[in-house]
Amino acid sequence: MSTGGRGTARGHADNIVDALYRVVQERKSNPSDSSYTVSLLRKGIDTILKKMGEEAVELVIAGKGGNRDEIVYETADLLYHLLVLLGYYDIEPEEIYAELRRRFGISGIEEKESRKR
Repeated sequence: MSTGGRGTARGHADNIVDALYRVVQERKSNPSDSSYTVSLLRKGIDTILKKMGEEAVELVIAGKGGNRDEIVYETADLLYHLLVLLGYYDIEPEEIYAELRRRFGISGIEEKESRKR
């Protein structure tokens, strides 16, 4: 999941999720044969979804095991692959943030009921 550098330092004003998404989009626009992100995007949606499924299962297993370091590591893997999926469809993280803001402060039960209407 290398982004070509050490990433964003803790405490930096830039959000790491947004920064990583920009890297995904940059790789999509300027593909390099040495990029894992590019290889996923070239293989298409089925490969991206398969990787997301694998990473989700690995996170579930880590969660069951209860090892904090493994949970953090697997969460980062899943989040990266989620950003590749969003990048594939050109869905900006801000759209997800906006949806989370919309739901914030609403009961989960209430929010699910509102979708049925």
